[in-house]
Amino acid sequence: MVAGEASGDLLAGRLLSGLRPQLPNARLHGIGGPHMAEYGFHSAWPMEKLTVRGLFEIIPRYREIKKIQNDLRDQLLADKPDVFIGVDYPGFNLGLEMQLKRAGIPTMHFIGPQIWAWRGGRIKKIAKAVSHMLVVFPFEEEIYRNAGIPVTYVGHPLAEVIPLQPDVAAARSKLGLALDARVVTIMPGSRTSELKYNTIAFIGAAKLLAQRDPALRFVVPMVGQRQRTYFTELVAAAGMQDVPLQLIDGQSHVAMAAADAVLVASGTASLEVALFKKPMVIAYKMMRASWEIMRHMGYQPWIGLPNILARDFLVPELLQDAATPQALADALWTQLNDQALRATLQRRFTDMHHSLLRNTAQESAQAVLQVMRQSSGRQARPKLD
Repeated sequence: MVAGEASGDLLAGRLLSGLRPQLPNARLHGIGGPHMAEYGFHSAWPMEKLTVRGLFEIIPRYREIKKIQNDLRDQLLADKPDVFIGVDYPGFNLGLEMQLKRAGIPTMHFIGPQIWAWRGGRIKKIAKAVSHMLVVFPFEEEIYRNAGIPVTYVGHPLAEVIPLQPDVAAARSKLGLALDARVVTIMPGSRTSELKYNTIAFIGAAKLLAQRDPALRFVVPMVGQRQRTYFTELVAAAGMQDVPLQLIDGQSHVAMAAADAVLVASGTASLEVALFKKPMVIAYKMMRASWEIMRHMGYQPWIGLPNILARDFLVPELLQDAATPQALADALWTQLNDQALRATLQRRFTDMHHSLLRNTAQESAQAVLQVMRQSSGRQARPKLD
């Protein structure tokens, strides 16, 4: 298995929670993070080595990442595992899967690339690379079936992990926040490139909001110590050390549950916020050259997963030059104070949660076992440690 970032590690951990009891002696290895490690997964490289986003941001890291891909490919071609599962991270995984499938190794991909949003031509590459797709949105099944790619809709793992009714009081108690406090959670991203481009605008918005309401509390979850150090350096360099931020290690779900509103970088985290039924503002900034290319490649008017699933601008999206501290602060202020809007979002996000809810661990595990059996025409016999 390969997961290339924190969200993929979380999703892969859910799959392994269903698979490990079925294969108690299986050797689980590749590249992953702490959630996968809970099920005995061994990561041959730190997952952080792969964590980068953007067309141009990857250039300084390309040779290192390509070497990891080639070394892992050679290892897997020699080992011939019963199945390879790429978890999201299509830029890395699809290329690897194509080479493994060509060598007769069954390949699965968990979390389909957003071909329904942009770069739809990638489905031809997916057909060459993937033996079986595991998809997390119901409308994706038809897309892959029409392309002749075996597919199973397994629901979205986060819809099971996140409770239908989050416990706000418990989350605030855990973070030392008063139950009647007004709390804004700020999530500029987990990748270094995301922190680089989003931090100043996000914290600038917090500073403006603190001036409007000095009683506001700001919680900022950090995925790791490296990200926390870099974030702190960026805030200091911008002269914004006076913004009253409560940095916490991990605990992103606790921070979401505790929030009245969330400022979040576009990506899986925006769906997590929706499943926590929280008003939000979605924002994203990136290297200028990457933005100039990518802004012409989308098929839909939305980039945030909650809006894509709703087929509507449920929550604001402020991208690149539009994501100024003032614009972010104004949008968040509305999310905090418009009670009719907050009630509407609560209802729409609850409906969204129900639509994504399935026993993902069990259904994805059964799909994996089926592929393993079909690949050799025999009952799967996993390699033992």
